[in-house]
Amino acid sequence: MKKIESIKESGGYLNRYTHMSSSCQCEMTFSVYLPPQSRNAKVPALYWLSGLTCTDDNARTKGGFQRFAARHGIAIVFADTSPRGDAVADAPERYDLGQGAGFYVNATQDPWKPHYRMYDYVTAELPALIEAELPLQAGVRSISGHSMGGHGALICALKQPDAWRSVSAFAPITNPVDCPWGAGCFGAYLGDDRAAWEAYDATCLIRGGARLDDILIDQGDADEFLHEGQLLPSHFQTACETAGQALTLRMQPGYDHSYHFIASFIEDHFEYHAARLK
Repeated sequence: MKKIESIKESGGYLNRYTHMSSSCQCEMTFSVYLPPQSRNAKVPALYWLSGLTCTDDNARTKGGFQRFAARHGIAIVFADTSPRGDAVADAPERYDLGQGAGFYVNATQDPWKPHYRMYDYVTAELPALIEAELPLQAGVRSISGHSMGGHGALICALKQPDAWRSVSAFAPITNPVDCPWGAGCFGAYLGDDRAAWEAYDATCLIRGGARLDDILIDQGDADEFLHEGQLLPSHFQTACETAGQALTLRMQPGYDHSYHFIASFIEDHFEYHAARLK
């Protein structure tokens, strides 16, 4: 774990690191914001998973998260969205498959399976690494994300509810087995077995019995991908209502899919997670 950048912000430090990942079999980059409180004690962490085409850099520069993390004494972990490098399989003609589009699954199909193990990376390898090296409270974590990363946050929490204190999402892909993005990528990464797809689908996990104490989702009603049928929040809402799963789904009038939308409501999400992390 090598620090390659450190920027003081809101009294704390926004640091960037590289390391060789055993899960993804390549060098990975991630960022961590350490709030000022971390100088005197270990702090809880909020993991942020970004969306298609993003890296760890998008949210840390566009979201305005750090001032709220400093207020609440919460570290933020900004993970990358996929493995990277010349030896890593890619589909350069597509933005929704390959590098930048890992979908937070463990791939089982060639040429993806040697490197595309983002589920293991986010849920096991990365937490173990940074909790050993940085002033973070062991096991005191929440998770959030946007779009493909919102999908990732939901499935991580639903598949391992004891590992996360809370989960939230912005415009998540909630039912990827039934949307064009998910079907195209799941077929490539996971093969033709629909049961393998459903194991990484938040709506299917709820239908299959997965439960959490609560879930917070914000969705802009002017989101172009909502209207193209990529996000399908109504499918997730119906599954939660049928199962008795607590869900706060806030449809935000006039907001799109961008970081302008995220920056407008991220304070609410920090309040939500802080109450559960403390």
